[in-house]
Amino acid sequence: MTINDDAELKRILTTIKTVASVGVSGNEAKPSYGIFQYLVDHGYDMIPVNPGTPEIQGKKTYANLAAIPNKIDVVQVFRKPEDVPPVVEEAIQVGARYVWMQEGVINEEAAKRAEAAGLGVVMDRCMRATHRRLLGEQFHI
Repeated sequence: MTINDDAELKRILTTIKTVASVGVSGNEAKPSYGIFQYLVDHGYDMIPVNPGTPEIQGKKTYANLAAIPNKIDVVQVFRKPEDVPPVVEEAIQVGARYVWMQEGVINEEAAKRAEAAGLGVVMDRCMRATHRRLLGEQFHI
């Protein structure tokens, strides 16, 4: 079952540190760019995963989750729903704690697979909007 409880969402946002952002764009006009920046500004260690560009917002990008040397708390997904299953498989392989599918990204089968492997799943929810709503603009980790 996906996580929808505000108390649990708040707990996640206040205890995680490292977020691998799969599909984040280097294009400032794209929503993922602004969400990524907001989370950087609020103290999260954001890691861009996008094989199409070497750097996003001054941070080295990685081609996939396996290439990231850091421990990953959350895999944030900015991909089409049909592209989520391989991301979930990678998240399982690297030992991530959560998969967070952004607003509009819904894949029930991938969510079930992640949960069966012990990962928490947030689906169809914007991480920035959730942070603002539950913790306020001023909250930094």
